[in-house]
Amino acid sequence: MNSNELKKLLEDVKSGSVEIEQAYKEIKSLPYEELGFAKLDHHRSIRNGYPEVVYCEGKTNKQIVEIIRRLMLKNNNILATRASREVYDAISEVTCDAEYHIDARIVVVKRQKIVVTEKQIAVITAGTADIPVAEEAAITAEVLGNNVIRIYDVGVAGIHRLLSKMDIISEANVIIVVAGMEGALASVVGGLVDKPVIAVPTSIGYGASFGGLAALLTMLNSCSGGIGVVNIDNGFGAGYLASNINKL
Repeated sequence: MNSNELKKLLEDVKSGSVEIEQAYKEIKSLPYEELGFAKLDHHRSIRNGYPEVVYCEGKTNKQIVEIIRRLMLKNNNILATRASREVYDAISEVTCDAEYHIDARIVVVKRQKIVVTEKQIAVITAGTADIPVAEEAAITAEVLGNNVIRIYDVGVAGIHRLLSKMDIISEANVIIVVAGMEGALASVVGGLVDKPVIAVPTSIGYGASFGGLAALLTMLNSCSGGIGVVNIDNGFGAGYLASNINKL
C-alpha cells in the first residue's frame, strides 16, 4: 500500500463506501508483518515511495519465495537484488510475472504498470567489465520509474569515446559513473557537467586495485565538485539514490 492508496481507503471509510472491518483487514499488516525469519516492512512504500527491496544473498530460496509471495499479496512491483538463476527459478514457481536480468542479477516482479518520468538518468561505465554493476543501477532506476540511458565502455584509456557522447550525457538530470581500476572516470565526468554525479567504484582491476578500494579512494578524493560516492559494487544504491534525486 502506498500513500495514495492509504488516503483513498481513509476517504472511502469516511464516505461510508468501505466498512471499518474491511479497512482494518487492508491495513492490519502495517507497519510490518512478522514471518519469524523476517519482518516485512509493508509501511516502507508509504514512508519512502517504494516497497521493501529483497536482498537475496544469504537467504535460502524458501525464505526468498515466501517474502516474495507475501509482498505480491499487496500487489507491489518487487525488486529482488543479487539473485542467482536458481533464485529466479524458485520465484517463477509462484508467479509468472517474474523477469530475470542476468547481468544485473536482479529479479523484477511486475504487478503494476511503471510510470516513467521524462527526466533522464545516464548510466556510464569505464569498461565492459563494469557493466554488471551498471546494469544493477540501471534496472533499479528503471523499476523505480526513471528514464535511463546507457553509455558503456567510455573510460579514460580512450577519452575520445566519452567526449563523443557528451551531448547525450549533458541532457541527463542525474549521472551514474561506474568504474573500476583507478576509478578516474568519475572525476573526468564531474568536471564536464553541471549535474549531480553518483560514482560507483567496482571491484574490477589488478592486484593493487585491492578489490575496488583504489577506485573508491580515487572517487572520494576527486577534485571535481558535485560527486557523491556509494559503496564498492553497489549499483543498487546508486540507482536508488539517482531515482530520489531525479524525482525531486
